[in-house]
Amino acid sequence: MKIAVCVKQVPDTWAEKRLREQDATLDREAADGVMNELDEYAVEEGLRLAEAQIAGGGSAEVVIVTMGPERAAETIRKALSMGADGGLHIVDDALHGSDALATSAALARALEGRGFDVILFGSESTDARMSVVPAMVAERLGIAQLTFAQQVTISGSTVQTQRVTESGYDTVEATLPAVVSVVEKINEPRYPSFKGIMAAKKKPVETLDIAALGLEPAGVGLGAAWTKVDDFAARPAKAAGVVVKDEGDGGAKIAAFLAEQKLL
Repeated sequence: MKIAVCVKQVPDTWAEKRLREQDATLDREAADGVMNELDEYAVEEGLRLAEAQIAGGGSAEVVIVTMGPERAAETIRKALSMGADGGLHIVDDALHGSDALATSAALARALEGRGFDVILFGSESTDARMSVVPAMVAERLGIAQLTFAQQVTISGSTVQTQRVTESGYDTVEATLPAVVSVVEKINEPRYPSFKGIMAAKKKPVETLDIAALGLEPAGVGLGAAWTKVDDFAARPAKAAGVVVKDEGDGGAKIAAFLAEQKLL
């Protein structure tokens, strides 16, 4: 079985984020880049599916796929240190500012024809919160999509998932190959071991640019994006609070303040 896990490098959730003055895109150099937290569950699930295949007497390979600048290779290496076998890095300056449509096109071109049985994603990225790329990739590849899975089971050429709903879950089944996105309830991601970190340095990572993918520069990047930021401004400094000193009339002062704020 051949398993692909698509991951994304995003700014650290706890870091202060800002947009670039020149093109109003996210300034990724302003914060540390980390693997999208929700993608860690996809990596873990890919590893567990591979381990189950091997335990059953079969063979399995887990390949990490990402699109991003040179520094995104750090995210691939983290996944490799968790136990994945190899990586595929889509890197090209022309991809800067790409929206979900262009991202899905690049990922689909990189994935097609490589014989992947399962393509795993996290449910969404913490910097965009769109949850649409898995479905777009499945549509471009012409294969089944099973999204928001809290459990994944593969038997022969069939994949079955429990899809999270507002009232519980639905059981969804499809024939491989398929795209599956997973939620954080599905597992507990493992920590990379020292042995895994050292081994990751020797694992193969293939790089592809848009020419290798057969994509035109005019069809990707900020210029081809269907959405854009017209204007932005820094968040104003937090205003000082109002201190009410109780000199026998504290209650009246508080009531007056609340009335002024139209909270009464």
